[in-house]
Amino acid sequence: MAQKRIKIVPENSSALQEKFINCIMKQGKKSIALNIFHDAMDMIAAKGHKEPLKIFEKALENLKPTLEVKAKRIGGAVYQIPMEVKANRQATLSIRWLLETCRSKRNAPMAKKLSDELILAANGEGAAIKKRDDVIKMAQANKAFAHYAKY
Repeated sequence: MAQKRIKIVPENSSALQEKFINCIMKQGKKSIALNIFHDAMDMIAAKGHKEPLKIFEKALENLKPTLEVKAKRIGGAVYQIPMEVKANRQATLSIRWLLETCRSKRNAPMAKKLSDELILAANGEGAAIKKRDDVIKMAQANKAFAHYAKY
């Protein structure tokens, strides 16, 4: 298996923030992604939250799924098998779901949509949290097929 590369992270940023900024980025325009992230943090601070980075971390922590389903073909039938989610994939899914819900909304700047969704996710509400709950419910509903996970 390939070794995981170690990234060098700037002093004033965490690895999670860098990953998030890189996921915001489209077509290699990192400066725009950085501006969106920092504007969203400023908007969160303007709404009365003292530490916007704590809100950001709490939102992503709340969005992390514990279970997901994977489709496996066994004997001609396709089963939705519940699997535990590894930590790295949890972070990836939470970032993906958050950005998908932000991008699906219309008529507002990305920084505003992002700040609103981060606050909602930190409080355990919003469309991204609903997506996480749907994935977990799907896994719970298919517990009967968990014994196929060994295949």
